[in-house]
Amino acid sequence: MQLIIVESPHKAKTIEKFLKGDFKVDASKGHVRDLPVNYMGVSIANNFEPHYVIAPEKKQDIKRLESLAKKADKVYLATDPDREGEAISWHLAEVLGLDQNQENRIEFNEISENAVKNALANPRKIDKNLVDAQQARRVLDRIVGYSISPTASSRLNENLSAGRVQSVALKMVVDREREIQAFKPQEYWNLKASVKPQDKSAFKVLLVEKKGKKYKPASAEEANAVENQLKNSNFTVKGVKRAVMKSHAPAPYITSTLQQDGSIRLNLSAPQVMQVAQRLYEGVETPRGHLALITYMRTDSVRISAQAQNSALSYIRENYGEEYLPSKPNVYRSKKDAQDAHEAIRPIDVRRTPESVKDILDKNQFKLYKLIYDRFIASQMAEAKYDSVSVDVSASDYTLKTSGKTLIFKGYTVVYDDTKKEEDEESGNALLPALSDGESLEFKGLTKEQKFTKPPVRYTEATLIKSMEDKGIGRPSTYATIMAKLSDKKREYVSKEKKYLVPNPISYELIDFLVKYFANIMDITFTARMETALDDIGEGGRDWKKLIADFYAPFDKQVKNAKITEVICEKCGAPMIINSGKYGNYYACSNYPTCQNIKAVNEKVAIPTDKICSKCGGIMVEREGKFGKFLACSNYPHCKNTISLTESVGKCPDCGRPTKKMTSRGGKVFYGCSGYPTCKFMSWDMPTGEKCPKCDGFLIEVEGKVKCSSKKCDYTK
Repeated sequence: MQLIIVESPHKAKTIEKFLKGDFKVDASKGHVRDLPVNYMGVSIANNFEPHYVIAPEKKQDIKRLESLAKKADKVYLATDPDREGEAISWHLAEVLGLDQNQENRIEFNEISENAVKNALANPRKIDKNLVDAQQARRVLDRIVGYSISPTASSRLNENLSAGRVQSVALKMVVDREREIQAFKPQEYWNLKASVKPQDKSAFKVLLVEKKGKKYKPASAEEANAVENQLKNSNFTVKGVKRAVMKSHAPAPYITSTLQQDGSIRLNLSAPQVMQVAQRLYEGVETPRGHLALITYMRTDSVRISAQAQNSALSYIRENYGEEYLPSKPNVYRSKKDAQDAHEAIRPIDVRRTPESVKDILDKNQFKLYKLIYDRFIASQMAEAKYDSVSVDVSASDYTLKTSGKTLIFKGYTVVYDDTKKEEDEESGNALLPALSDGESLEFKGLTKEQKFTKPPVRYTEATLIKSMEDKGIGRPSTYATIMAKLSDKKREYVSKEKKYLVPNPISYELIDFLVKYFANIMDITFTARMETALDDIGEGGRDWKKLIADFYAPFDKQVKNAKITEVICEKCGAPMIINSGKYGNYYACSNYPTCQNIKAVNEKVAIPTDKICSKCGGIMVEREGKFGKFLACSNYPHCKNTISLTESVGKCPDCGRPTKKMTSRGGKVFYGCSGYPTCKFMSWDMPTGEKCPKCDGFLIEVEGKVKCSSKKCDYTK
C-alpha cells in the first residue's frame, strides 16, 4: 500500500477517484504542529529557534497517520503547492519520522487525474528553502505580535492585537479616515453650453479651460460673470479627433484580483471568497463523487499552461466564432515581485461550464465559479473596439469639450464586461453630428451647476487589498486573514458602513502608539522590503535566522522604550516600565534585577509572586485593598487563603489594637487600626497608643520624638 497525505479530507476524496489500486489517501487536516498559543515559543537566546508543539486536538490525527505510515511501502506528502504547504509536509515528515532525504514530496496545481498522476511520476525532496521562508515569516510575525501586543494592551489599557502587516493595513485605513476628516470641500461650478452647427442637431459642451489652463468658476458670482462672457462670444470648433479605441482583455485571476472582484461583484468578504474558492479547488460532492473545478487559488501569477490556453481558444472558436480569437494568443506578464510558482486561477476543464454544474453547487460556489470561468475565457479573447470622438470648442478665452464612444465590436466583453460607468464630466457618450475644424456654432443656451470637491473615498476590502498589493505589502495567502483580523468581533478595529471600512476609536489610539514607538514597522516601504527579503529566503538567497537577528536588535530596544512610563520607582528612583502578566498589567522597576520592585497599576490588578499557597498549592498573587497590600491565592474563589503584607507598627489609642502601616492610592503612608471596620481610627503619623496628658489628643512618634497629634498642643515627650 502507498499512502498519500493531503491537507483536506475533501481533497483526499477527490484524489481517491483518480487512483485505482494500491493507494490510500488521507488528510492531516492542516498543520499537525505549530508554535504554542499561550506563549511566544521562540528562543531568542538560542538563535531564534522555534519551539513547535502538537495541539491536543491533533493527536488523534497523528496517531492515525502514524499507523498508516508504518503499514505503507511508500509515503507521499501532497500538501498545498506553496510555502505553507511545504512547511506542513516538513512538519509531517518530522512528526511521522519520515526520511527527508527521500523524494516523497509531490505537488500539483489542479486536482485532476493527469495532474495527480504526473506528480506521482515526478516526486522530489522537501524544499528546505521554502520551509525556511515559511518559518522565517512565522517566527518574525510571532516575535512582533507577542512583543508589541502586550505592550500596546498595557499602555492603552485594552486587550489589543498588533501584527507586522495587519497593523500597517489598519494604519492605511486610519490615515484615509483622517484625510477625510481633515478635508475641506472647495466650491466649483460646472457650466455646460448648448451649441448647434448649421443644419445639424445641437449638442452640449462642458467648460474645461481658460487661456489654455484647467479652469472651473469657484463661486456663483464668478460663474455668472463667465456666463455673461460666453453669451456674447463666438463659438467655433477648435478640434475634432476621431479614432478606433481598443480595450484589451484582462488577465485571468490571481488571489488579490479574485478577492477584489468577489467583493465588488458578489458582495463577499475576502475570507468568504477564499473559503468558497478552497471548496472549488478541493472538490465538491456530486452524484459521481467529488469533483474539483478550479486550479490552486493562492497565486500571484497570471501565467497559464499552453494546454489550458489551447483548450480555451478551441472553446472560443466553437462557441463564439473565429472573429473572437485574438490575432495571436494573449500572454500576460506577472508583476515584478510575483513568485510565479503556480498558474493563474482558472477552470480545470473549460468544457465544464458554469451552467453544467449549477445543480451541484450552492449559490456562492456557482457565482464564484462563473466569475473565474468567465474571466479566464475572456482573457483569451479578442479586444473590444469602440468608435470614439472628442470635440474641442473655443469661445473667447475659454475651451469647452465633449466626447463620446460607441461599441463596434464586443470582443471579450461578450463574456466578461469590465467597462466602468463613465464618471468623467467631460464626456457623456454623446451622439455628435459630423463636425470640422473651424466650423461656427450657434450658442443656444447655458446651464450652471454648483459642485463641491469630494474627500478621498474610504477603503473597501477590495480597494484595501489592491492598495496593499500595489505597495508590495502582504502576500496572496495573507490578504484574507488580514481582512478577517481587522473586522475581528472581539476587537473590531474597523466597522463596515455598507462596504466601506471605518476605523473604530481604539484604532486611532493603537496606530498613534505604534507609529510613536515602532516607526519602522509601521512604515510601508520598510514592510515591503521585509516582504521581499522573506521571499528571497524561499529562493535560497538569505539565511533566515540572520535576517531575524538583524531585525531583532533594534526592535528589542523599541519594545523596551515603549514600556517606559513616567511612574518613578519609590525604592530606587528609576522609571518604571509597564508589563502585562497573567493577572493583568503591573509596574516593574526598569532597574531590574538590581531593584525588583513591582506594583499594581490599580488595586484590581494582581501581581504574580513566587510564593505558594499553603492550603492548595496555587500561586499567590499580590493585591492591594482597603487595608493595604496582601497575598491572595490565584485559585480564588475555590481557595480564599490570604496573608497580610502590611506592617504592624504602632498602637491604636482608641481600642488598643496594633495599627498597620499602609499606603494610600496617592502614594502617601498612613496608619490604620487593625480592628477596622469596628474601629475606624487612622493617622498620618505612627500612634504610640497613649493619650496626651495636656489635651484630648493622642501621642504620635515623628522622627524619633513623641509629641501630641494636635497642632494646637505643644506637648512633647
